[in-house]
Amino acid sequence: MILSPQRDPRLITVRRGGTLTDADHRALALWAALCAEHVLPRFEAARPADPRPRQALAAIRAWARGELPMMQARAAGGHAMAAARPLRGAPRFAAFAAGQAAVVAHVAAHDLGAAAYAIRAALEQSPEAGRAERAWQRGQLPEHLRALVLDDQRRRNALCWGVFED
Repeated sequence: MILSPQRDPRLITVRRGGTLTDADHRALALWAALCAEHVLPRFEAARPADPRPRQALAAIRAWARGELPMMQARAAGGHAMAAARPLRGAPRFAAFAAGQAAVVAHVAAHDLGAAAYAIRAALEQSPEAGRAERAWQRGQLPEHLRALVLDDQRRRNALCWGVFED
């Protein structure tokens, strides 16, 4: 469970009573997709014939461009997470990262799910790889969203297996 029981209004879109703009929602989705894509080879090495996680990343990017309805991006995320379930270790976490990225279309706060699962995939290699992944992700953050995401990482670190801090 990576979502807090108390939802942060900064991660709820304006039309649903929060303060997150549509443009920033799309930017968070694209960042989540980058995080997931960075570790996706760990899944594809284990299941080269399974396109579901990569399709989920294509879906969230299409949603961010306004080319795909939210429900279709969310469904693609569910399919990616189904691909993860029978697996263990890095391939499982990489597929979950892709699934979490795709469901950012539905709930922006899933951005940290994508990032956390990607870090967990890297941690399967070593603690150093996990720290490198976290640093890489932070380097990809849109500057105008950096403070929001870093604060959210601090707030939800315990829910995200402690991967955002050493």
